[in-house]
Amino acid sequence: MGLSTHVLDTMHGTPAAGMAVELHTVQGGQAALVKRFVLNADGRNPEGPLYKDAELRQGTYRLVFDVAAYFRARGVQLPDPPFLDRVALDFGIARPQEHYHVPLLVSPWSYSTYRGS
Repeated sequence: MGLSTHVLDTMHGTPAAGMAVELHTVQGGQAALVKRFVLNADGRNPEGPLYKDAELRQGTYRLVFDVAAYFRARGVQLPDPPFLDRVALDFGIARPQEHYHVPLLVSPWSYSTYRGS
């Protein structure tokens, strides 16, 4: 069913449009970049799922969200260094035939994630 992500800016109460994101595969502690993208107005990948049904494989993945750059672009004054700079989420895909949705709820000082539907 694929892999998707969605980012919500909890400071402003909006989708995190314009945030840069990276997707990596992780094997033996080594990350390999799969793609970079910038979130659309809905806080999602403009190209749709990060992996479609048959493309997703069992394994470990990493999403890296460029949080500090996003908030700076929104005019938020952050300390140097920022409390959160780039948020990296490592997660496992055990059953690639299922859909994995990885949302991020984020502010300059906190974040939360879960396996969504």
